[in-house]
Parts: sequence; structure tokens; C-alpha cells
Amino acid sequence: MTDTTTAVMLVAQRLEQLQERIHRAATSARRDPSDILIVAITKTHGPPLVEAAYEQGLRHFGENRVEEAEGKLPDLSSRHPEMIWHMVGHIQSRKASRVPPLFSYVHSLDRLKVAQRLSQAAVEENKSLDILLEVNLTGEETKYGFDLSRWPDDDAQFETCSQAVEAMLALPNLRLDGLMTMAPFTHDPETTRPVFARLARLRDALAKRFPQSAWTHLSMGMTGDFEVAVQEGATMVRIGTAIFGPREVQRTT
Repeated sequence: MTDTTTAVMLVAQRLEQLQERIHRAATSARRDPSDILIVAITKTHGPPLVEAAYEQGLRHFGENRVEEAEGKLPDLSSRHPEMIWHMVGHIQSRKASRVPPLFSYVHSLDRLKVAQRLSQAAVEENKSLDILLEVNLTGEETKYGFDLSRWPDDDAQFETCSQAVEAMLALPNLRLDGLMTMAPFTHDPETTRPVFARLARLRDALAKRFPQSAWTHLSMGMTGDFEVAVQEGATMVRIGTAIFGPREVQRTT
């Protein structure tokens, strides 16, 4: 068997294990496991693995880069119209107009300028785009997102974010539907718990401030820490390695 054939065969096994772990984490927090949506992150993984996950019942998939998505999504989506694609990576403002034709969700909205360009492109595509605000709760310079690292102690940070939210709510063809964050990379998932708990509290604070939006989703938790995220209220978990195995190495010529 080729390496790809072996990897495809392992997808079903890994996915079953993942779903069992999500079920245990949810029930331990007295949550309904069906409330947690798996977004399978397909970065660097080719169509055979993506389609293997689709055949196992997954419908939501995520990509990090517009360039990779443009080379992968159109063909996959044409063969499998039920696939729903999520943009989970940082969006450069000059590339924002390329997002709405490919994606239904954006998890990584971190600037009003990007929101404006997404809105304009969504209008031109005649489609609505569900968006999540990316927030930086740790203050790490390597992470994107609205800086809320000192919230709730710093009211100014909350006000700055709220002003952006108010402006975004006026933009056509965008539906603001929650928050996303990335916790610090760590070997001990338990250390991420305070970050995830704060995101849930922030969502509640913004929902109180802007009740006209649904604030349905908390996109938090990846392969290394999703169980803690589920226990703290995640509605979307972004999972790559635990489904597809190690990322394929991309070579340039």
C-alpha cells in the first residue's frame, strides 16, 4: 500500500477516536456532544484525505491560506456540494476579496478593514458570510486578533473591540456569529483552561452589549487541547492532526 492509501485507511479510525474523546469531554461538562462541531483542518492535506473524512460523515472543513484553498476547494466542492468551508487562517487585507467565493465561514476576522473588504466581496458574490471575531487573550505577539489580553481589567480594550463590532454590524452580507481564539501551545492542555473560560465570558459580555447578533459560536480548541475547550464551552473545534495525521510536507521547486 502507498503512504496515501494507508493514511486514508487511518482517517476513519482516528475520527472514531476523536468523536469518542469529544463525547467524554462534553458529557463530563454536562453538555450535549452534538452541540460541538468538528471543523477538519485540511492544511497541506490533499483531496484523498479530505474525501476520506467526507465519506466518514464530516461536512465542515477548514483551510489556513487563500492560495492553497484556491487550488483545492473548487474541485472538491464541485464533487461534494455539501462540503462547507471555513477560513481559519490570518487574512491579509489585499487578499480578503478572494475569501467569499470560496468560504462560508471566516473564523479569523481581526480588523475592521478586512471586514469591509469581505463585505464588499460578499455583496459582489451575492452571498452571506458567517464571521467570527478572532481575539488575542494572551498578549502573545505571534498571535493575531483583537487585543483583549487585559480584559476584563482594561475597559479600554473592550471599548476598542466594541467600536469595531458596532461598525461591522452595519456591513452588508456579513453575519457576526461568535468568537475565535488560539490558546498558547503547551504540553499541558490544562494550562489553556483559563484562556477558554475567558473567551466564553467575553462572548457573554459582547452578547449583552450587542444582543442583535446571535453570538452562537466559540471556535476554540485544536488537536492538543480540544477536550479542555469542549469542557469550557467550545461549539467548534478545529482539528487537523487528530484526523489526518502529521501534515504533508510542502516542497517548493
